[in-house]
Order: sequence, then structure tokens, then C-alpha cells
Amino acid sequence: MTGRDSPAGSVESLYPFLYAGPSDTAAVLDQVRASTVAKIAEIGELRQAVAHQDAARLAECAAQAAARFAAGGRLFAFGNGGSATDAQQLATLFLHPGGDGTGGNWPALPALGLANDTSVLTALANDIGVEVVFARQLAAFGTGRDIAVGLSTSGNSENLVRAFDEAARRGMLTIGLAGYEGGRMAELDSIDYLFVAPSASVHRIQEAQTTTYHVLWELTVAAYAELEPGP
Repeated sequence: MTGRDSPAGSVESLYPFLYAGPSDTAAVLDQVRASTVAKIAEIGELRQAVAHQDAARLAECAAQAAARFAAGGRLFAFGNGGSATDAQQLATLFLHPGGDGTGGNWPALPALGLANDTSVLTALANDIGVEVVFARQLAAFGTGRDIAVGLSTSGNSENLVRAFDEAARRGMLTIGLAGYEGGRMAELDSIDYLFVAPSASVHRIQEAQTTTYHVLWELTVAAYAELEPGP
């Protein structure tokens, strides 16, 4: 996560038992246990909320993504900080999913994380500005058959806004994952599908987004399997 995406508040407010005065071990463990249970309940409720509001749209989005892959398209994922790590994981899911645990294999589909190439990122950020680091790559590589997926906790990152605008100009399928109420991403006409984790906690948002993009991947490869002819 980045400082820009972090909500107000201190670590002490999140984990008060670490900063309390002298206390016995049992009391500290009780506080840790209560904190853990509360956080588990919070993320469970958030995931249920996302599933309730977005289940049908996730399936529809996955069907469109599968059609793009079947037509020879690629997926480009991007984000900043912790969201860059999630974007890289999403690209890895599609490109190298591994086995399905039952002896079969998921299909390997072409996907790239746009935050992975440090030479490209630092050149663009240094010579032009950090706001273009994803848009310029999409301008070079993106086509009307491709998919652009941007992740942000705040939904306000300028380089994501520009990337979505560039992707839309090229006819790409555009997918956004955001937190809070969607931020600037919720105002864009250039995003075809926006999935919002309605929380003010960066931790909970990123956990919910991880679930969202794993579900999107599973639905996409299932839809892709129906489109592709068998061996």
C-alpha cells in the first residue's frame, strides 16, 4: 500500500494492545484474540457485501474477458504499491495458474503486470512523470482485443485514471478494482466494470480485492474453456 492510499490513524489505534502499559500475558492474549476475531468478522462481512452487489457483474465481466482471450487478446494489470503486487499476482494467475488440485490444469493465458519492468517505469517517471507510467505502456502494446485491469485502494491514482482513458481509446475491455466509494475511478466513463470494496480500511479493501480478482480469474477460465474447442 502507499501512503497516499493509507487512511488517517496510527498503528497504535489499530493494535492498542501492543502499546498498552504493563499487563499480564493472559490479558494481552485475550486482546489479540478479540482483535483477530473482529478483523475476521469484518473481512467476512465485506466479502459478502461485494458478492451481493457484484456477483452477476463479475460473471458478465468474466464472459467478456474470456471472449477477448479466445480472440487472441492479452491482459494488462497495473497498480501502485501494494496494488502493484496484487496486479502482478493477477497476471501470474492467468499466465501460470498451475494445477487445479484434481490432476488437471488451468489454461495459461497471456497476461502482464505493467509495474514489473523497473527500467520502463523509472524512464517514464523520470523523463515525463509518474502519471504516464501505465498509459504509455498501454499505448505501445494495447489493442482492441486486450483487457486492462487497474487496482487501487483509494480509486484516485492519476496514473490509473490516465491508463483507463488510454485503454478505452484503444477499445480494450477495462476493469477496475477500488475501495472506499470508488474515488475518481467511479466517475470515469472509460471503465467498463468497476468493482468497489466499500470500506475505509486499506487492509480490508486489499483483502476483499484479492478475493474479487481470484473469483474473476476462476470465472474467466471457466468461460474460456467453454469457448475453446477441445483437443
